[in-house]
Amino acid sequence: MVGYAAGMRRRQLLLDGCLGAVVTLVVAVAISANVGGERGPDLGAYLFALGLGLLMLLRRQHPALTLLATAAGLAGYYIADYPPIGLAVPAAAALYSAAEYGRTVLAVSVAAVLLAGSSFFRLRDGEELGYLFGYELPWSVAIMAGAIALGDGVRNRQLRSAQQRQRERDLLQASRQEAARRIENERLQVARDLHDVLAHTTTVISLQADVAREALDDGDTTAARSALAVIRSASGQATQELRSTVTLLRRPAEQTSRAPVGSMAHLDRLAAATTDSGLPVAVHVHGRPVDLPAVVDATAYRIVQEALTNAVRHADATLVDIHVRYLPGRLDLTVKDDGRGADGGSGGGHGLAGMRERAELIGGTLTATAARDGFEVAASLPVEETP
Repeated sequence: MVGYAAGMRRRQLLLDGCLGAVVTLVVAVAISANVGGERGPDLGAYLFALGLGLLMLLRRQHPALTLLATAAGLAGYYIADYPPIGLAVPAAAALYSAAEYGRTVLAVSVAAVLLAGSSFFRLRDGEELGYLFGYELPWSVAIMAGAIALGDGVRNRQLRSAQQRQRERDLLQASRQEAARRIENERLQVARDLHDVLAHTTTVISLQADVAREALDDGDTTAARSALAVIRSASGQATQELRSTVTLLRRPAEQTSRAPVGSMAHLDRLAAATTDSGLPVAVHVHGRPVDLPAVVDATAYRIVQEALTNAVRHADATLVDIHVRYLPGRLDLTVKDDGRGADGGSGGGHGLAGMRERAELIGGTLTATAARDGFEVAASLPVEETP
Protein backbone atom coordinates (compact mmCIF):
# COMPACT_ATOMS: atom_id res chain seq x y z
CA MET A 1 0.00 0.00 0.00
CA VAL A 2 2.85 2.41 0.85
CA GLY A 3 4.62 1.57 -2.43
CA TYR A 4 1.40 2.16 -4.37
CA ALA A 5 0.90 5.58 -2.73
CA ALA A 6 4.53 6.56 -3.45
CA GLY A 7 4.15 5.51 -7.08
CA MET A 8 0.93 7.50 -7.39
CA ARG A 9 2.64 10.63 -6.01
CA ARG A 10 5.47 10.22 -8.51
CA ARG A 11 3.02 9.92 -11.40
CA GLN A 12 1.12 13.00 -10.23
CA LEU A 13 4.34 15.00 -9.93
CA LEU A 14 5.39 13.93 -13.42
CA LEU A 15 2.00 14.92 -14.84
CA ASP A 16 2.10 18.32 -13.14
CA GLY A 17 5.65 18.85 -14.43
CA CYS A 18 4.52 18.14 -17.98
CA LEU A 19 1.56 20.51 -17.57
CA GLY A 20 3.87 23.24 -16.24
CA ALA A 21 6.21 22.73 -19.18
CA VAL A 22 3.30 23.12 -21.61
CA VAL A 23 2.15 26.34 -19.90
CA THR A 24 5.68 27.74 -20.00
CA LEU A 25 6.10 26.80 -23.67
CA VAL A 26 2.74 28.30 -24.74
CA VAL A 27 3.37 31.56 -22.91
CA ALA A 28 6.95 31.74 -24.22
CA VAL A 29 5.72 31.31 -27.81
CA ALA A 30 3.16 34.07 -27.27
CA ILE A 31 5.89 36.33 -25.87
CA SER A 32 8.16 35.57 -28.82
CA ALA A 33 5.39 36.55 -31.25
CA ASN A 34 5.81 40.13 -29.95
CA VAL A 35 2.47 41.45 -31.21
CA GLY A 36 2.72 44.76 -29.33
CA GLY A 37 3.60 46.35 -26.03
CA GLU A 38 6.05 49.10 -25.16
CA ARG A 39 8.73 46.63 -24.07
CA GLY A 40 9.95 43.85 -26.28
CA PRO A 41 10.64 40.29 -25.14
CA ASP A 42 13.51 40.04 -22.67
CA LEU A 43 14.67 37.78 -19.87
CA GLY A 44 12.12 39.24 -17.46
CA ALA A 45 9.24 38.32 -19.79
CA TYR A 46 10.44 34.73 -20.10
CA LEU A 47 10.88 34.51 -16.33
CA PHE A 48 7.15 35.33 -16.07
CA ALA A 49 6.48 32.38 -18.40
CA LEU A 50 8.65 30.10 -16.29
CA GLY A 51 6.95 31.26 -13.09
CA LEU A 52 3.46 30.52 -14.50
CA GLY A 53 4.63 27.03 -15.40
CA LEU A 54 6.22 26.34 -12.00
CA LEU A 55 2.95 27.25 -10.29
CA MET A 56 1.47 24.06 -11.77
CA LEU A 57 3.60 22.03 -9.34
CA LEU A 58 1.48 23.47 -6.50
CA ARG A 59 -1.92 23.02 -8.10
CA ARG A 60 -2.89 19.84 -6.20
CA GLN A 61 -1.79 20.92 -2.73
CA HIS A 62 -2.75 24.61 -3.07
CA PRO A 63 -5.23 25.09 -5.96
CA ALA A 64 -6.57 28.42 -4.69
CA LEU A 65 -3.07 29.85 -4.13
CA THR A 66 -2.01 28.68 -7.59
CA LEU A 67 -4.95 30.46 -9.21
CA LEU A 68 -4.47 33.70 -7.28
CA ALA A 69 -0.71 33.67 -7.95
CA THR A 70 -1.37 33.13 -11.65
CA ALA A 71 -3.79 36.05 -11.74
CA ALA A 72 -1.28 38.24 -9.88
CA GLY A 73 1.51 37.16 -12.26
CA LEU A 74 -0.57 38.07 -15.31
CA ALA A 75 -1.42 41.44 -13.77
CA GLY A 76 2.29 42.11 -13.09
CA TYR A 77 3.22 41.03 -16.60
CA TYR A 78 0.84 43.50 -18.20
CA ILE A 79 1.79 46.29 -15.79
CA ALA A 80 5.38 45.83 -16.99
CA ASP A 81 4.13 46.53 -20.58
CA TYR A 82 5.47 43.29 -22.05
CA PRO A 83 3.99 41.98 -25.34
CA PRO A 84 0.34 40.84 -24.98
CA ILE A 85 -0.13 37.13 -24.40
CA GLY A 86 -3.85 37.12 -23.69
CA LEU A 87 -5.50 35.90 -20.50
CA ALA A 88 -7.30 32.69 -21.32
CA VAL A 89 -4.39 30.47 -22.30
CA PRO A 90 -2.02 31.36 -19.41
CA ALA A 91 -4.85 31.15 -16.84
CA ALA A 92 -6.63 28.06 -18.26
CA ALA A 93 -4.53 25.48 -16.38
CA ALA A 94 -4.89 27.33 -13.07
CA LEU A 95 -8.66 27.71 -13.58
CA TYR A 96 -8.96 24.00 -14.41
CA SER A 97 -6.97 23.02 -11.29
CA ALA A 98 -9.06 25.22 -9.00
CA ALA A 99 -12.32 23.75 -10.32
CA GLU A 100 -10.93 20.19 -10.18
CA TYR A 101 -10.20 20.56 -6.47
CA GLY A 102 -13.52 22.11 -5.50
CA ARG A 103 -12.77 25.83 -5.87
CA THR A 104 -15.24 26.40 -8.70
CA VAL A 105 -16.72 29.60 -7.26
CA LEU A 106 -13.24 31.09 -6.81
CA ALA A 107 -12.30 30.08 -10.36
CA VAL A 108 -15.40 31.78 -11.82
CA SER A 109 -14.80 34.89 -9.71
CA VAL A 110 -11.12 35.22 -10.69
CA ALA A 111 -11.95 34.66 -14.37
CA ALA A 112 -14.64 37.35 -14.24
CA VAL A 113 -12.29 39.83 -12.52
CA LEU A 114 -9.51 39.16 -15.03
CA LEU A 115 -11.81 39.60 -18.02
CA ALA A 116 -13.44 42.73 -16.62
CA GLY A 117 -10.12 44.32 -15.65
CA SER A 118 -8.49 43.45 -18.96
CA SER A 119 -11.42 44.82 -20.97
CA PHE A 120 -11.46 48.08 -18.97
CA PHE A 121 -7.78 48.81 -19.44
CA ARG A 122 -7.77 47.86 -23.12
CA LEU A 123 -10.77 50.09 -23.83
CA ARG A 124 -9.03 52.87 -21.95
CA ASP A 125 -5.95 52.38 -24.09
CA GLY A 126 -8.00 52.72 -27.28
CA GLU A 127 -8.73 49.10 -28.25
CA GLU A 128 -11.32 48.79 -30.96
CA LEU A 129 -14.69 47.97 -29.45
CA GLY A 130 -15.75 45.63 -32.24
CA TYR A 131 -12.54 43.63 -32.14
CA LEU A 132 -12.52 43.36 -28.36
CA PHE A 133 -16.13 42.31 -27.81
CA GLY A 134 -16.76 40.66 -31.15
CA TYR A 135 -13.70 38.46 -31.35
CA GLU A 136 -11.19 38.34 -28.52
CA LEU A 137 -13.48 38.48 -25.49
CA PRO A 138 -15.82 35.65 -26.65
CA TRP A 139 -12.80 33.43 -27.30
CA SER A 140 -11.33 34.21 -23.89
CA VAL A 141 -14.68 33.54 -22.17
CA ALA A 142 -15.07 30.26 -24.05
CA ILE A 143 -11.58 29.02 -23.15
CA MET A 144 -11.88 30.01 -19.50
CA ALA A 145 -15.39 28.59 -19.16
CA GLY A 146 -14.28 25.38 -20.87
CA ALA A 147 -11.33 25.01 -18.49
CA ILE A 148 -13.57 25.53 -15.44
CA ALA A 149 -16.25 23.17 -16.77
CA LEU A 150 -13.66 20.49 -17.56
CA GLY A 151 -12.15 20.72 -14.08
CA ASP A 152 -15.57 20.60 -12.42
CA GLY A 153 -16.58 17.63 -14.58
CA VAL A 154 -13.42 15.71 -13.64
CA ARG A 155 -14.10 16.45 -9.96
CA ASN A 156 -17.71 15.22 -10.21
CA ARG A 157 -16.58 12.05 -11.97
CA GLN A 158 -14.00 11.43 -9.26
CA LEU A 159 -16.66 11.98 -6.57
CA ARG A 160 -19.01 9.53 -8.28
CA SER A 161 -16.22 6.97 -8.56
CA ALA A 162 -15.37 7.43 -4.87
CA GLN A 163 -19.03 7.06 -3.92
CA GLN A 164 -19.31 3.93 -6.06
CA ARG A 165 -16.23 2.44 -4.40
CA GLN A 166 -17.67 3.30 -0.98
CA ARG A 167 -20.97 1.62 -1.90
CA GLU A 168 -19.08 -1.45 -3.04
CA ARG A 169 -17.13 -1.51 0.23
CA ASP A 170 -20.37 -1.11 2.19
CA LEU A 171 -22.01 -3.92 0.22
CA LEU A 172 -18.98 -6.15 0.77
CA GLN A 173 -19.02 -5.39 4.49
CA ALA A 174 -22.76 -6.05 4.68
CA SER A 175 -22.28 -9.31 2.78
CA ARG A 176 -19.55 -10.40 5.18
CA GLN A 177 -21.71 -9.51 8.19
CA GLU A 178 -24.65 -11.43 6.72
CA ALA A 179 -22.42 -14.43 6.05
CA ALA A 180 -21.09 -14.28 9.62
CA ARG A 181 -24.65 -14.04 10.96
CA ARG A 182 -25.75 -17.02 8.90
CA ILE A 183 -22.75 -19.05 10.05
CA GLU A 184 -23.49 -18.18 13.67
CA ASN A 185 -27.16 -19.12 13.28
CA GLU A 186 -26.21 -22.39 11.62
CA ARG A 187 -23.69 -23.11 14.38
CA LEU A 188 -26.38 -22.59 17.01
CA GLN A 189 -28.77 -24.77 15.01
CA VAL A 190 -26.22 -27.57 14.78
CA ALA A 191 -25.49 -27.23 18.51
CA ARG A 192 -29.21 -27.55 19.31
CA ASP A 193 -29.55 -30.56 17.02
CA LEU A 194 -26.59 -32.30 18.61
CA HIS A 195 -27.89 -31.56 22.08
CA ASP A 196 -31.36 -32.87 21.31
CA VAL A 197 -30.14 -36.02 19.57
CA LEU A 198 -27.43 -36.94 22.05
CA ALA A 199 -29.40 -36.01 25.16
CA HIS A 200 -32.41 -38.11 24.17
CA THR A 201 -30.40 -41.04 22.88
CA THR A 202 -27.96 -41.25 25.78
CA THR A 203 -30.86 -41.07 28.23
CA VAL A 204 -32.65 -43.98 26.55
CA ILE A 205 -29.44 -46.00 26.25
CA SER A 206 -28.53 -45.39 29.90
CA LEU A 207 -31.93 -46.49 31.16
CA GLN A 208 -32.06 -49.55 28.94
CA ALA A 209 -28.51 -50.51 29.91
CA ASP A 210 -29.63 -50.54 33.55
CA VAL A 211 -32.65 -52.64 32.56
CA ALA A 212 -30.44 -55.10 30.66
CA ARG A 213 -27.97 -55.37 33.57
CA GLU A 214 -30.77 -56.04 36.08
CA ALA A 215 -32.38 -58.55 33.70
CA LEU A 216 -29.10 -60.42 33.32
CA ASP A 217 -28.63 -60.44 37.08
CA ASP A 218 -32.08 -61.99 37.38
CA GLY A 219 -31.48 -64.42 34.55
CA ASP A 220 -34.24 -62.86 32.41
CA THR A 221 -32.65 -63.10 28.97
CA THR A 222 -35.87 -62.08 27.20
CA ALA A 223 -35.99 -58.72 29.01
CA ALA A 224 -32.28 -58.24 28.42
CA ARG A 225 -32.69 -58.85 24.68
CA SER A 226 -35.62 -56.43 24.58
CA ALA A 227 -33.56 -53.75 26.33
CA LEU A 228 -30.64 -54.30 23.97
CA ALA A 229 -33.00 -54.04 20.98
CA VAL A 230 -34.20 -50.65 22.24
CA ILE A 231 -30.57 -49.56 22.66
CA ARG A 232 -29.78 -50.66 19.13
CA SER A 233 -32.82 -48.85 17.70
CA ALA A 234 -32.04 -45.65 19.59
CA SER A 235 -28.38 -45.67 18.60
CA GLY A 236 -29.30 -46.35 14.96
CA GLN A 237 -31.65 -43.41 14.87
CA ALA A 238 -29.03 -41.18 16.54
CA THR A 239 -26.44 -42.30 13.98
CA GLN A 240 -28.79 -41.41 11.15
CA GLU A 241 -29.41 -37.90 12.52
CA LEU A 242 -25.72 -37.31 13.26
CA ARG A 243 -24.85 -38.37 9.72
CA SER A 244 -27.37 -35.82 8.44
CA THR A 245 -25.76 -33.12 10.57
CA VAL A 246 -22.25 -33.98 9.36
CA THR A 247 -23.49 -33.95 5.76
CA LEU A 248 -24.87 -30.46 6.35
CA LEU A 249 -21.53 -29.24 7.67
CA ARG A 250 -19.75 -30.55 4.57
CA ARG A 251 -22.04 -28.74 2.15
CA PRO A 252 -21.03 -25.45 0.52
CA ALA A 253 -22.44 -22.34 2.18
CA GLU A 254 -24.99 -21.75 -0.59
CA GLN A 255 -26.48 -25.23 -0.02
CA THR A 256 -27.09 -25.00 3.71
CA SER A 257 -30.87 -25.23 3.44
CA ARG A 258 -31.97 -28.72 4.30
CA ALA A 259 -34.91 -30.92 5.06
CA PRO A 260 -34.63 -32.02 8.69
CA VAL A 261 -34.41 -35.65 9.72
CA GLY A 262 -36.54 -34.85 12.78
CA SER A 263 -40.15 -34.46 11.67
CA MET A 264 -43.62 -34.71 13.15
CA ALA A 265 -44.05 -37.63 10.78
CA HIS A 266 -41.63 -39.48 13.09
CA LEU A 267 -43.52 -38.56 16.26
CA ASP A 268 -45.03 -42.04 16.66
CA ARG A 269 -41.58 -43.60 16.32
CA LEU A 270 -40.23 -41.22 18.98
CA ALA A 271 -43.13 -42.02 21.30
CA ALA A 272 -42.63 -45.76 20.75
CA ALA A 273 -38.92 -45.50 21.52
CA THR A 274 -39.63 -43.62 24.74
CA THR A 275 -42.31 -46.17 25.67
CA ASP A 276 -39.84 -48.99 25.05
CA SER A 277 -37.40 -47.26 27.38
CA GLY A 278 -39.88 -47.66 30.21
CA LEU A 279 -41.94 -44.48 30.16
CA PRO A 280 -45.31 -44.91 28.43
CA VAL A 281 -46.16 -42.12 26.00
CA ALA A 282 -49.61 -41.42 24.57
CA VAL A 283 -49.99 -39.23 21.48
CA HIS A 284 -53.25 -37.32 20.89
CA VAL A 285 -53.78 -35.49 17.59
CA HIS A 286 -56.50 -32.84 17.36
CA GLY A 287 -57.64 -31.38 14.06
CA ARG A 288 -56.69 -32.35 10.53
CA PRO A 289 -52.92 -32.76 10.06
CA VAL A 290 -51.46 -30.49 7.39
CA ASP A 291 -48.10 -30.26 5.69
CA LEU A 292 -45.89 -28.05 7.84
CA PRO A 293 -43.07 -25.80 6.66
CA ALA A 294 -39.76 -27.61 7.13
CA VAL A 295 -38.51 -25.30 9.87
CA VAL A 296 -41.78 -25.53 11.83
CA ASP A 297 -41.82 -29.32 11.37
CA ALA A 298 -38.29 -29.70 12.71
CA THR A 299 -38.85 -27.25 15.57
CA ALA A 300 -42.01 -29.03 16.74
CA TYR A 301 -40.28 -32.42 16.66
CA ARG A 302 -37.23 -31.17 18.58
CA ILE A 303 -39.41 -29.55 21.25
CA VAL A 304 -41.31 -32.79 21.83
CA GLN A 305 -38.05 -34.77 21.82
CA GLU A 306 -36.44 -32.53 24.43
CA ALA A 307 -39.58 -32.52 26.58
CA LEU A 308 -39.60 -36.35 26.56
CA THR A 309 -35.89 -36.40 27.42
CA ASN A 310 -36.55 -34.18 30.43
CA ALA A 311 -39.44 -36.41 31.51
CA VAL A 312 -37.30 -39.55 31.29
CA ARG A 313 -34.34 -37.99 33.05
CA HIS A 314 -35.84 -35.90 35.79
CA ALA A 315 -39.55 -36.36 36.32
CA ASP A 316 -39.77 -39.93 37.68
CA ALA A 317 -43.04 -40.05 35.76
CA THR A 318 -45.24 -43.03 34.90
CA LEU A 319 -47.03 -41.52 31.91
CA VAL A 320 -46.55 -38.73 29.37
CA ASP A 321 -49.36 -37.27 27.26
CA ILE A 322 -48.54 -35.47 24.01
CA HIS A 323 -51.28 -33.30 22.51
CA VAL A 324 -50.82 -32.00 18.97
CA ARG A 325 -53.40 -29.44 17.85
CA TYR A 326 -53.59 -28.32 14.23
CA LEU A 327 -55.29 -24.92 14.35
CA PRO A 328 -55.79 -22.23 11.68
CA GLY A 329 -52.46 -20.48 11.26
CA ARG A 330 -50.63 -22.26 14.09
CA LEU A 331 -49.59 -25.54 15.63
CA ASP A 332 -50.02 -26.05 19.39
CA LEU A 333 -48.04 -28.67 21.30
CA THR A 334 -48.48 -29.83 24.89
CA VAL A 335 -46.24 -32.40 26.58
CA LYS A 336 -47.36 -33.24 30.14
CA ASP A 337 -46.04 -35.85 32.51
CA ASP A 338 -47.35 -37.00 35.88
CA GLY A 339 -43.99 -36.92 37.63
CA ARG A 340 -42.61 -34.91 40.50
CA GLY A 341 -43.63 -31.59 38.96
CA ALA A 342 -42.35 -28.58 40.86
CA ASP A 343 -39.93 -30.74 42.85
CA GLY A 344 -38.61 -32.59 39.87
CA GLY A 345 -36.01 -30.13 38.75
CA SER A 346 -36.81 -30.59 35.09
CA GLY A 347 -36.52 -26.89 34.44
CA GLY A 348 -32.74 -26.80 34.74
CA GLY A 349 -29.96 -27.16 32.20
CA HIS A 350 -29.95 -26.07 28.56
CA GLY A 351 -32.95 -28.11 27.45
CA LEU A 352 -35.74 -25.65 28.20
CA ALA A 353 -33.64 -22.71 27.04
CA GLY A 354 -32.97 -24.48 23.75
CA MET A 355 -36.67 -25.28 23.27
CA ARG A 356 -37.64 -21.68 23.97
CA GLU A 357 -34.98 -20.39 21.54
CA ARG A 358 -36.25 -22.73 18.83
CA ALA A 359 -39.83 -21.54 19.28
CA GLU A 360 -38.96 -17.84 19.39
CA LEU A 361 -36.69 -18.14 16.37
CA ILE A 362 -39.71 -18.84 14.14
CA GLY A 363 -42.00 -16.39 15.93
CA GLY A 364 -43.59 -18.86 18.35
CA THR A 365 -43.83 -19.08 22.13
CA LEU A 366 -43.03 -21.75 24.68
CA THR A 367 -43.91 -22.03 28.35
CA ALA A 368 -42.88 -24.60 30.95
CA THR A 369 -45.15 -25.03 33.95
CA ALA A 370 -44.34 -27.06 37.04
CA ALA A 371 -47.20 -28.17 39.31
CA ARG A 372 -47.69 -30.75 42.05
CA ASP A 373 -49.33 -33.14 39.61
CA GLY A 374 -46.58 -33.02 37.00
CA PHE A 375 -44.71 -30.87 34.53
CA GLU A 376 -46.09 -29.36 31.32
CA VAL A 377 -44.38 -27.89 28.28
CA ALA A 378 -46.67 -25.91 25.95
CA ALA A 379 -45.62 -24.41 22.63
CA SER A 380 -47.48 -22.43 20.00
CA LEU A 381 -45.81 -22.22 16.58
CA PRO A 382 -47.02 -20.09 13.65
CA VAL A 383 -47.87 -21.95 10.44
CA GLU A 384 -48.27 -20.20 7.11
CA GLU A 385 -51.64 -21.15 5.70
CA THR A 386 -51.65 -22.37 2.12
CA PRO A 387 -54.66 -22.94 -0.19
